[in-house]
Amino acid sequence: MLKDSAIMAVLPAKDINRAKDFYRDKLGLEPSETIEDSLMYRCGNGTSFLIYQTDNAGTAKNTQMGWETDNIERDMEELRGRGVTFEDYDFPGLKTENGVSTDSFGKGAWFLDSEGNILNIAQRA
Repeated sequence: MLKDSAIMAVLPAKDINRAKDFYRDKLGLEPSETIEDSLMYRCGNGTSFLIYQTDNAGTAKNTQMGWETDNIERDMEELRGRGVTFEDYDFPGLKTENGVSTDSFGKGAWFLDSEGNILNIAQRA
């Protein structure tokens, strides 16, 4: 049943207007729908995500959503030009250099949105 259903990520925002500004100004995304205190975004290949207002935003300590890219360096350069700051990590199983981790999967980079959600871009090897 679920294997043929579309997936929609869901992210929390303490301030929905601040989140809307971040996703527009930093990531170049516009909501496709506004539903009460929620914003729906459509991305490639029929994927989507919803941002909803809640005081729980920014409490997760894990990657909450990511995009797959075919050129991580190009995309990081563009995002940095828009003011996105990439996180650096150095702990067992994950070490970044200049914001990028490389392993057998490929390359990954993480950044925080305006609400403290951990987002990722990744390029498969």
